Amino acid sequence: MRAINLRHLRAFLAVAEHLHFTKAAEAVYLTQPALSALIRTLESDLGVRLLERNTRVVELTPIGREFYKNVQKLLVEFDEAI
Repeated sequence: MRAINLRHLRAFLAVAEHLHFTKAAEAVYLTQPALSALIRTLESDLGVRLLERNTRVVELTPIGREFYKNVQKLLVEFDEAI
């Protein structure tokens, strides 16, 4: 298992908020393939599916919605601490 880092979490947060990989990639200054790779790695490391996606729709899974709440809180607290 690789270490999950802030880059993974910020990438997930962007996708969860935009529900669109291209827009999320732009928001975090990554290419769409790089963002997709980060999300795949995150899901693989966690052993869960956070997003349901096809060519037209991106949605959070129930686990993804719960994870989003926690990541959002964690990153707000982290940014405040910094």
